[in-house]
Amino acid sequence: MKLLELVPRSAIVAELAASDRNGAIRELVETLSAAGAISGDEADAIAKSIITRERTRGTTGFGKGVAAPHAKIAGLRRAVAAVGRSSRGIDFSSLDGEPVFAVFLLISPEEQPEEHLRAMDLIFRNLQQERFRKFLRQADDSEKIFDLLKEADERQLVS
Repeated sequence: MKLLELVPRSAIVAELAASDRNGAIRELVETLSAAGAISGDEADAIAKSIITRERTRGTTGFGKGVAAPHAKIAGLRRAVAAVGRSSRGIDFSSLDGEPVFAVFLLISPEEQPEEHLRAMDLIFRNLQQERFRKFLRQADDSEKIFDLLKEADERQLVS
């Protein structure tokens, strides 16, 4: 599995308009809908599901300026993700109390928990790397973020 298999090119947001966690989640879900990765009819329910998960099961802002909100959704065809960056930072109630500058939002088929775990592992492996986080935070347009994801995929093939 590769990042660019999860993230449609048009589901990369170089500057999130949202200034809060719930808004960022909604914006990224809408981006997936606009990219054709999910149906527009599902977008609101998916966003609510992810927001509920954040509220009831704890933050996905795991520190170091990044968050990975996610949910398993019944009936979804395959795992898909959106990437958003905020130069201002967003309060995600992160574990370290710091704002979030990069958000990887993942939704996976409820019926395929192993695919969800593989996708989460791939996302977390990259977000744990300081260099990846630094370049993601500095990438001020979607092409730069796309290139970073592509480079990360290529590094994975070499490792």
